[in-house]
Amino acid sequence: MAVTGIVLAAGAGTRAGGPKALTPGWLAQACSTLLDGGCARVVVVLGAAPDAPIPADARVTSVVAADWADGLSRSLRAGLDAATGEAALVTLVDLPGLPVGVVQRVLAAGGPLRQAVFDGRPGHPVYLSGEHWNLPLSGDRGARDYLVEHGATEVECSDLWHGLDVDR
Repeated sequence: MAVTGIVLAAGAGTRAGGPKALTPGWLAQACSTLLDGGCARVVVVLGAAPDAPIPADARVTSVVAADWADGLSRSLRAGLDAATGEAALVTLVDLPGLPVGVVQRVLAAGGPLRQAVFDGRPGHPVYLSGEHWNLPLSGDRGARDYLVEHGATEVECSDLWHGLDVDR
C-alpha cells in the first residue's frame, strides 16, 4: 500500500520566534522519519517560509498553502490535495525526535483512521485512508474532531516516545 507522508510546516511559529520550517534539521528529520518508517513519498506543506529548504530527495516534494494564515486546516487541506496513493500519514515539523518506530506502529495498526496517542493523549502521526481525504476542515483545527466522530483507532506509543511538540 502506497502511503504519502505529509509534514505540516506552514505556520509562522509565533510562540517559537519564527517559522519552525526554518529550524535547522527539522524538515530533513521529519521527512527521513516518514520515509524510513514506510511512506513511499513525502509532501512538505510550507506557508510562512515558502522557500524553506526541503531535502534533496526525489521522494520529497513541497506545496505552499497560500491560505496558511487561515489556520491549520488550510495546511492539512493543501497536504491532502497533494497526496497520492491509498493513504496519508500526517505529522508536524515541530516533533524533532519522532522515532521511526512510532511511524511504523501507526502504519501497521488496523483501520482506515489511526492516531498515535501518548499515555492516552492524542498526537502525531495521524493516518487517513484515501476515502477520508475529503474530510471537512475549517479554521485553526486539524482533524481531531473528525477522528473522534469516526472512531479512529488509537495507537498507544508512549513506550516509544513522549509525543510532545517543541516551542522554543
